[in-house]
Amino acid sequence: MGQNAVFTGKPWEQNVPHAPGNITTGKLLHISGITARLPDGSVNGPGDMRKQAEQIVQNIKDVCAAAGASIEGIVRMTIYTTDIDAFQEVRDAIEELYVSRPAATLVEISKLASPDMILEIEPTVEMDG
Repeated sequence: MGQNAVFTGKPWEQNVPHAPGNITTGKLLHISGITARLPDGSVNGPGDMRKQAEQIVQNIKDVCAAAGASIEGIVRMTIYTTDIDAFQEVRDAIEELYVSRPAATLVEISKLASPDMILEIEPTVEMDG
């Protein structure tokens, strides 16, 4: 993979898990916003931020595997939540998505597609070759 994290040298950049920017050279997999849906379509952990975060990580891994990619190739993520404070308390549940220090944005919104959903993550993954 040809990902290169871009840093400006500002001290705060070393204290966050993401990079301000990334330069990529490979094919990109654009993944739709992933929620905590179980295989039957129901939502894992309605109202439970940790359960939803853990399920989302697994669902992202599943999409990556189906495309022949892996979470190590994540170069960009947009994270949508209905409660930033609750998300901050369980951020560690998605820590493995930051392995390559992707560019990332966290946004609090009023609601998601289902009232049971409180977290959605939309990653972009650089693929090998």
